[in-house]
Amino acid sequence: MIRSIVSIILILLSALTIEAQELYEIPKGVSTSWASFENASAAKGSGGKENKGAKGHPFDRIPAGESLDLLNIEGSGTIKRIWLTISDRSPMMLRALTIKMFWEGSDKPAVAVPLGDFFGIGLGQKTAFESKLFSDPEGRSFNCFIPMPFKKSARITITNESDKDLDAIFYDVNLLKENHEGELFYFHAYWNREKNTKLGEAFKILPKVEGKGRFLGTNMGLVTHKLYKDTWWGEGEVKMYIDGDSNFPSLVGSGTEDYVGTAYGQGTYDHMYQGSLVADKKQGAFAFYRYHIPDPVYFYKDIKVIIQQMGGAPRDVVRKLVEDGADLIPVTIDHAPNFTKLFELENPSNLMDENFPNGWTNFYRSDDVSATAYFYLNKPYSKLPQLQSVQLRTEDLINAEVIKNDL
Repeated sequence: MIRSIVSIILILLSALTIEAQELYEIPKGVSTSWASFENASAAKGSGGKENKGAKGHPFDRIPAGESLDLLNIEGSGTIKRIWLTISDRSPMMLRALTIKMFWEGSDKPAVAVPLGDFFGIGLGQKTAFESKLFSDPEGRSFNCFIPMPFKKSARITITNESDKDLDAIFYDVNLLKENHEGELFYFHAYWNREKNTKLGEAFKILPKVEGKGRFLGTNMGLVTHKLYKDTWWGEGEVKMYIDGDSNFPSLVGSGTEDYVGTAYGQGTYDHMYQGSLVADKKQGAFAFYRYHIPDPVYFYKDIKVIIQQMGGAPRDVVRKLVEDGADLIPVTIDHAPNFTKLFELENPSNLMDENFPNGWTNFYRSDDVSATAYFYLNKPYSKLPQLQSVQLRTEDLINAEVIKNDL
């Protein structure tokens, strides 16, 4: 048992860190390959053949409703980096384009995510940033540095589910051809959106997944409901149910902005493991991420990750929200030195009652929430739901031109 635990830790750590070797050391039996439109097969000596080598195929097009392979190879190896850019980077196109990844010949994808959300920022937005797993130097490109191992085959596709042709896509997938022995952990990504979360029910960042692996983290997008005005939306706690947890989780935080490393509100920043790339109070638009690299989250049987949909404001502000038609459920009141837990009271008073405590009132709320979850699993596919329809993915998106980050 101890040997098994040590083995999985070593394998997963090596998958997310630079290999423990000097830059001048060359590993045995490993070769470097690049896949691009100039060498789609990533085969040795097969690059740049078109137009007699004079930049004959640097990009391609994806007509509406069609798909294109970025990678489709046989053999064993590890994808180390993916770069691409596209001519149309509007929120609609970034949500209508989907990226899918298939391992070991499976017909069920391990990754099925809207293109923009996959590359580290939600809401179909683009902005310059850098994290440990993704980057966009100037707001015009997409970079992914997550290692993705496979033993028999790997395939990456882009599908244009919009009603517009994509005039140009450029890309390269950088990989090492190398043999993998023993148990392998495959890269997975899952995306989910709820336009109106159910009052009192947590949003599922990652529904229950069975198997052994590692949760890498998430990037999320949130658009607040107008009836809550500009009140604080981020009191919800992230909870992780691991290895048989049922009613209560093993891992739980203290609030949304706490989970992504800041406190007492949330502005914009981009750090290696945590960041908030969109924070527009006027539009009610927020996009943020947290990656569990220095603080790994391992699971050996199963995992489920959720986040509560909860906000907070002073009592009288909350009362005014209700009077104006907002649907909410009070949860706790911080009226120092007391902290009243309303769900533990035998006879809790109504928010509008004269004796309701006067203090900061946390409450369940309903907003438009979406998230991409990243994880490794000891299977090339999972039983997670299929990617949601393009109609749901693109409905009521905020135009990037109106987003103004509050610094």
